[in-house]
Amino acid sequence: MFTLFSRSNRRDPNRHAQSGRNGGAGPVTPPRNVTPPAFTSGRSDAAGPVSRNGTQSSTEVAGGGAQSNPANVQNTTESGQLLPRGWEQRVDHMGRTYYVDHNTRTTTWHRPTANGPATAEPTDTERQRHMSRTLPENATRTSPNGSSGSALGPLPSGWEQRLTPEGRPYFVNHIARTTTWDDPRTRSNQAPSANRATAVAGIAGQTASRLGPLPSGWEMRLTAQGRVYFVDHNTKTTTWDDPRLPSNLDQNVPQYKRDFRRKYIYFRSQAAMRPVPGQCHIKVARNTIFEHSYNEIMRVPVSELKKRLMIKFDGEDGLDYGGVSREFFFLLSHEMFNPSYCLFEYSAHDTYTLQINPHSNINPEHLNYFRFIGRTMGLAIFHRRFLDAFFTSSFYKMILKKPITLEDMQSVDADIYRSLKWTLENDVTDMGFTFTVDDDKFGERVEVELKPGGKDIDVTEENKKEFVQLSVQYRVCDRIKEQFEAFQAGFHELIPEDLVQVFDERELELLIGGLAEIDLNDWKKHTDYRGYTESDQVVQWFWKFVSEMDSEHQTRLLQFTTGTSRIPVNGFKDLQGSDGPRRFTIEKSGDVIALPKSHTCFNRIDLPPYTDYDTLSTKLTLAIENTVGFGQE
Repeated sequence: MFTLFSRSNRRDPNRHAQSGRNGGAGPVTPPRNVTPPAFTSGRSDAAGPVSRNGTQSSTEVAGGGAQSNPANVQNTTESGQLLPRGWEQRVDHMGRTYYVDHNTRTTTWHRPTANGPATAEPTDTERQRHMSRTLPENATRTSPNGSSGSALGPLPSGWEQRLTPEGRPYFVNHIARTTTWDDPRTRSNQAPSANRATAVAGIAGQTASRLGPLPSGWEMRLTAQGRVYFVDHNTKTTTWDDPRLPSNLDQNVPQYKRDFRRKYIYFRSQAAMRPVPGQCHIKVARNTIFEHSYNEIMRVPVSELKKRLMIKFDGEDGLDYGGVSREFFFLLSHEMFNPSYCLFEYSAHDTYTLQINPHSNINPEHLNYFRFIGRTMGLAIFHRRFLDAFFTSSFYKMILKKPITLEDMQSVDADIYRSLKWTLENDVTDMGFTFTVDDDKFGERVEVELKPGGKDIDVTEENKKEFVQLSVQYRVCDRIKEQFEAFQAGFHELIPEDLVQVFDERELELLIGGLAEIDLNDWKKHTDYRGYTESDQVVQWFWKFVSEMDSEHQTRLLQFTTGTSRIPVNGFKDLQGSDGPRRFTIEKSGDVIALPKSHTCFNRIDLPPYTDYDTLSTKLTLAIENTVGFGQE
């Protein structure tokens, strides 16, 4: 059973109800109350199913021309022949003529005589070809052989069958973001190439309006089953993933985010960054996550790690559709970079940026652990996950193979930075400096020569720049050379060296850790609601409570609902769910005496309809501060 405040990661039956890619605020709208040829209501709004943006679906027959009183319709054929009372002639999207009998609410392919309705029935071939259009509203869908609709097999990828409130089935195309009465299984192999080209153009136009044009050299195509895929003519490869995701940046964002966005698109579009088909199962225990993860990740071949990650916590039955792996990296990063393991240390007590501990060799296995940490960081980037840690600027520059300068020393040791800066700005003649530095190794003072014979070389005005540069090189790079090389070996097993170098150090920081600061206005702006509206009192109380939280508790709430405390560089609009971008969602669910629940794979919180603000704040605080583990409902 699902504990009162544990996260649920079951497969969500309504997981396609939200428009994660374009930020829709509700379920996909079913087709309008119109009927294909088998049953024409005669309503003037019979214009075919509509997509979410209100445009007519290109796959539907345009009803058009129906009269307000069907029983009195008197129509003629194109040749001027009079049709019986209540009959109407129409043409479908393929140019075929059919006839509507408004008296009996049926259709036929054969023209009725002036003296009465047509008696001829469609041929078997016609019935098979058009069965999705020629069934009355209350009939059971059948396959061409007369069996029930389930004989047609599964729906194509990206399609879903739903029912209207009246119980009528319709179909949702999540790829094109349209709806239709037609079962795609009965026509997917019938569409000529010209129709497919038209469909591609329509879908491309819809997505371009939301995501912008495809990158140079990319093309959108459709499979025979109607699923969109993308061709990269630069690398001669194909992918299911839209290279434009996450969505475009707003026009008012800083320039560095725009630069990062362009580089990120290129980075993700490369073949080396595309997941391998299949699944990689990793099982760990929460209380020993560091050691378990080390054993699991180091035993699995890199080719397996590139498959879809399926993380499972020992003793928990939560299914990993994104939320579990986000929490896995969140928790593991806290352990890997914990200074008590002597692998990393804080650069200063007031900044909490991390750097490699030069004395990590107190642990004889430290180089193996650094290779594991590098592989884990690469794994997180490869699978679009964030690590909850920030490093010194010099660490990012070393990954990018950029030269280290005196300014980088400031984030490593501010006191030494000021000392070296003073050396450059003042006369050091007769100061007694030599080309050596003092290092502290567990309380023991050690003198280190910066160059051969350095203890016998005085620092003068002529050579002091060399002295400063060698001091920086030693402090930042040389004394952690072995550890960094081990880290780098693991990192580049998943992230090619040439690809990561398109970023600068600030952009690499965003790639690894995302954004840590929470913009409450951005959070509210990109939130969806189920069962609630933004104006409901409970929702108002929720945002009031969040606004009164300190930054630490806001971070805890975000971690409780999404599995990570970090957000993408483009903010909450690009939160990732189990099936791509999925917005934060507040759903009306649960009894007023229950605690809120979260579904981290879907970035959703189930919020009961509490009757007062104090109850909401108490229940929500209890939930986010006491939740441990995942469970299934």
